[in-house]
Amino acid sequence: MTGPRRAARSGASPALVAGVRVALTVLSAALAGILGVLAVLSTRVARRVVTPADRVADTRILALDTAAQTITLERTDDSVLPGRYGLFTSGTENYLKLGSVLAQDAASVKRKLLTHVGPQSRISRDAAFSGWYFDRPEDLQLPFSSELIGSPLGPCPAWLFPAGDGDVWVIAVHGRGATRAECLRAVPLFHGLGITSLLVSYRNDGEAPRSRAGTYALGATEWRDVDAAVGFARRRGARRIILMGWSMGGAIALQLALSSAHRSVIAGLVLESPVIDWRIVLDYQARLMKLPPAVKDLALGALGSEWGATITRAGGRIPFEQLDVVARADELRHPILILHSDDDGFVPSDASHDLVVARPDLVEMQVFEVARHTKLWNYDQERWTASIRDWLDRQGLIPAGAGADS
Repeated sequence: MTGPRRAARSGASPALVAGVRVALTVLSAALAGILGVLAVLSTRVARRVVTPADRVADTRILALDTAAQTITLERTDDSVLPGRYGLFTSGTENYLKLGSVLAQDAASVKRKLLTHVGPQSRISRDAAFSGWYFDRPEDLQLPFSSELIGSPLGPCPAWLFPAGDGDVWVIAVHGRGATRAECLRAVPLFHGLGITSLLVSYRNDGEAPRSRAGTYALGATEWRDVDAAVGFARRRGARRIILMGWSMGGAIALQLALSSAHRSVIAGLVLESPVIDWRIVLDYQARLMKLPPAVKDLALGALGSEWGATITRAGGRIPFEQLDVVARADELRHPILILHSDDDGFVPSDASHDLVVARPDLVEMQVFEVARHTKLWNYDQERWTASIRDWLDRQGLIPAGAGADS
């Protein structure tokens, strides 16, 4: 029995049955729409993680006093920090060095200009606050040469600052969205200790060759380009090599220490604001962006799977389990110094603390406060310098004849 008679016997009117069907259709369409929106959002988030992007303006210039050589910036968590910093701009000046905070209120921060700006200068109001401070190797007034390091993808530009007898080298690795100029801050310390510095580039950073996909692998492939730099250093006479990495550069240095055929010459690692476990970082970033947990989970799932590589336009899956160095702590063989701020604001220090707990025999951590991501040198140069110098001394990595008080 079908149709109205069956509906009547069941106690349901034809109108009710039709209404239920319409409601189910609407709910199904709504659910499909929600899933579609989640899929679109998660895809955008996943692509953003692995896609190199141009520098983003994160503050505004409110006033420029060329007579007093001061600059007033919009107040942000970074622009209010004490210390010396840089500011990426556009117009007649593209980079300014900033000194101490002179005045501040709820909306603005006035700082001393350490780059002279003439009265005829015209600078865009949109700017990007930076911890680099030095943006050109010439700023250091130290002898250097430009080198090309043959990597699996082609020649990677590098800066070489020779020092001492060339026995001990530091290979400095910049972070995500940065270039080797980020590492210039460390060169004077190592040079004063007689340690040669090699500042390297790696695939897709805007200076080194581009991979086929043109995306980051978050350290899973980039380490091979830095490994080529280790080989370069060995051919130039290096017998002991220190790896130093900022942010994602720390992740790259750790992957190199775990995987390189040159492990025997690696004497130790110095990591500032490092990524130890990407899943912790991405979870933290998702919460800052107030993303629904479902979007975050879908994005991580896409990034970590082969099927998702097509959607994210990455060259392959991101092996999060391989990049989780806390989980792989038993594999570590080299002494490590971590410099990390509990107020980092971008890469939480949780995994750094966890790595100390997992390998207290190898890992030492200097915990900063107030300082923001990769800006520890800027915030407290004296402590930053002393922490690295003292650790190098304890590891026997300061060449004979170099002053430990440099």
